[in-house]
Amino acid sequence: MVDSIFRTRSLGVATEGLPDQYADGVAAKVWEVYIGDKRSRTETYKTFMNRLLHEYGCKHVLDVACGTGVDSVMLLELGYQVTSVDASDKMLKYALKERWNRRKEEAFDKWVIEEANWLTLADDVEKPEDGYDAVICLGNSFSHLQDFHGDLRDIKTALKNFYEVIRPGGILIVDHRNYDYILDAGKTPAKNIYYNSKQIKDIKTSVLHVNGQATMITLDYIMDTGRQQRRSGDTNEGLSETEATGCPATCLNHFRLSYHPHRLDQFTELLDDIFGPDCKHRVYGDFKPVSDEEPAAFYVHVVQKIF
Repeated sequence: MVDSIFRTRSLGVATEGLPDQYADGVAAKVWEVYIGDKRSRTETYKTFMNRLLHEYGCKHVLDVACGTGVDSVMLLELGYQVTSVDASDKMLKYALKERWNRRKEEAFDKWVIEEANWLTLADDVEKPEDGYDAVICLGNSFSHLQDFHGDLRDIKTALKNFYEVIRPGGILIVDHRNYDYILDAGKTPAKNIYYNSKQIKDIKTSVLHVNGQATMITLDYIMDTGRQQRRSGDTNEGLSETEATGCPATCLNHFRLSYHPHRLDQFTELLDDIFGPDCKHRVYGDFKPVSDEEPAAFYVHVVQKIF
């Protein structure tokens, strides 16, 4: 029976863990509620990214986790040249639509969008002569690549492919959740810097162990989408909340995503092995210097390819 199968992600969610908005309209709506206030998220993220890219003299950025194009659009609006890739053609349809709608703007007219897989990246994207100034993989996207073989071969291949398309002196910006905290505490913080939504009711955390090792974390997100619909709708006098807005007082929705739990020290060592012991490698917690006082929700790694 279908109910007896443990699914690593919700139906209608693409292989990278991003919602396939064409397969399930409800999934797209729930995801938008989960993201929350895009403006406040974008402002924090924009300041951090713009400062980093300017610091390293980056102009041409490869977004290897494009999805629907939210982050790529932000960088285009900041004046960067952007090439965007994703393995899900259904997700890329949204980015392609955005490019078409804004095609009269020069930056968007030159925006390159391709379907690509991290494990075959060198064959899937056209590399500039010297390489890209920066490769970005953010929003906990990289953790969706699982270690099904048990030897990290796919994870290492993906990171090596990122390395190969970066110019000497260029940078990789890649992040992951604070899986140390999740594994040690057995739970996941309901809020984080990327998705500042007040509609999150609960995040249920499951950990899969194989031979005593944590190999997969599955998060079940419970959202009150009725609250968002009620906020955006007009309540007619004399009608109940359900009649006025078309949704009940509580309208819970759920979706599931799975991740490989990268511990900070292990992932740092993995990046150093690929980029070399002399690489410049900085780690940030929630876009700020790492602090022992308060555990970060996300760690962001900035690794420079040596000249």
